[in-house]
Parts: sequence; C-alpha cells; structure tokens
Amino acid sequence: MKYSESLKKNKDFQQVYRHGTSKANRYLVMYVLENQYMKNRLGISVSKKVGNSVVRHRITRLIRESYRLNEPLFCNGLDIVVIARASAKGKSYQEIESALLHLAGKHHIAGEKKNEKCSD
Repeated sequence: MKYSESLKKNKDFQQVYRHGTSKANRYLVMYVLENQYMKNRLGISVSKKVGNSVVRHRITRLIRESYRLNEPLFCNGLDIVVIARASAKGKSYQEIESALLHLAGKHHIAGEKKNEKCSD
C-alpha cells in the first residue's frame, strides 16, 4: 500500500466507529472518518462468525489486495475500516473488489480524483 498505512490500535478503530460514517452492502460494511494525516489508514475486521482462521485470513487478504490495486482512486486523509460480513465467505476476488469499490462510491471517496484530499 503505497499511500496508506494500517490501522492497528483498538483506540483508532473505536474512534472511527464512533465518529465516522458507515455504509454497507451484501458483503462488506465500511466506516470512513477524516484524519489529520495526508495518508489513508486502512483497518480490516473479520469476526469469528465469518469462519475459521483460514477463511478469515483469506477474506482479509482479498480486501487488502482490492484496496491496494485501486488505491490511486481513493481520496487521501481518511481512516477506513472495512468489516466483512458472513456472506463474504467463499466469494471471489472480483466480488469482494466490486463490493469495496461500490462502498467507496457510496461514501464519495473514490472515483475520478486521484490522490487528492476530498472536500465533501
């Protein structure tokens, strides 16, 4: 992830949950909150309800790779938390990527603008 870092601390996740906006579709839920950095920070959460550790790690890798390959489309300066739903289990890369980009479009954080700080 060239322009991004990972969200790792529980405190950071909680702040995004409390103060961010959320949108959801069939496979994913996305919370977005502006931060004071010029980088995006991506956090991924996959609960035990989704499946065993092999399944959870696969979904995590699919989400991270979907974000990484489409990273230039995302606006900068955001904390993004992506939560996988149980229905994401067994889905292909294309389905997860489509769901991620759909949510980014709903949040107006991806599109034609490349690596600009969004102002909406």
